[in-house]
Amino acid sequence: MTWHELVQQARHHGRYATDEEAENVLQAVLAALGAQLVAEERCELAAILPEPARTTFCQQIPLTQPLTAPAFVGTIARALGTTPAQARWDTTSALAALTELADLTGQPPLIDHLLAQLPRGYALLFCRPELTSAA
Repeated sequence: MTWHELVQQARHHGRYATDEEAENVLQAVLAALGAQLVAEERCELAAILPEPARTTFCQQIPLTQPLTAPAFVGTIARALGTTPAQARWDTTSALAALTELADLTGQPPLIDHLLAQLPRGYALLFCRPELTSAA
């Protein structure tokens, strides 16, 4: 998938009026996600991202502890200068496009690996059910 196709996927999911709006959302989410992931999952995601998405993602220095899902959405809200509700929509739109990218590249387990590395609450941002193990 090319950058343009990724933008189109995000635009479709987010129902954005312009490519520029979808690009801004993707850039903000990729930058925030780049600060959340480490190790093999970070490399796997970087390998499937088209340019300039890969550069935006890889330029981020990973945090020592990933943010909670609400704090992650708050980061997106601040980056885009929007409300938390709009930032949740934006985040979900961009992450749904990344999920489709992983599926198209034959890497569907990649999203599961990412979610295993992130705190609870991120699954819903990736449009996946939040699964819990039985006690």
